[in-house]
Amino acid sequence: MENEIYSVELGGMKVDMPVLPLPSGIKIAFFNLHGNSKLTEHCGKLLAEKLASAEVVVTAESKGLQLAHCVARELGQDFYAVARKSKKLYMQDGIEVTIESSITTGKEQKLYLSKHDAELLRGKKVAIVDDVVSTGASLAGLEALVEKAGGIIFKKAFVLAEGDAANRPDVTYLGVIPLL
Repeated sequence: MENEIYSVELGGMKVDMPVLPLPSGIKIAFFNLHGNSKLTEHCGKLLAEKLASAEVVVTAESKGLQLAHCVARELGQDFYAVARKSKKLYMQDGIEVTIESSITTGKEQKLYLSKHDAELLRGKKVAIVDDVVSTGASLAGLEALVEKAGGIIFKKAFVLAEGDAANRPDVTYLGVIPLL
């Protein structure tokens, strides 16, 4: 079987992604920032330009971590908030929300914010940053956490919008990929 590749251009940088099947039968162009410092830095700078007035950045682990780091650094922010997918020892006094299954996980999940990260968001203009928006399930969880923490959702920014997410007027993105 020949390896299928889907390519997209992101602000002058070409990205080749393997096309992978999900258990549901849908195929996705798999975008992965892990370990790719050049691509992460490039996308982080482009997204930071779109988020110039944000006061704090929040992301979900794990693929959004290095991207949020780059965006926060570009915006001159010392801290960014991380929604974890499991409750760590230091998070006992934090907040949590339950989210529906996303296209890649296929099951209900919880997102957790530590007390420190929840306090970072309180009363601030928050930029939600992640690698890909697709069904919007993970995004809905991040939105719920921001609201629960008392933050103000400023913008929702992604490297890629997948499938129908590209038609959402409430998200900002650098490129579009299809569901295959």
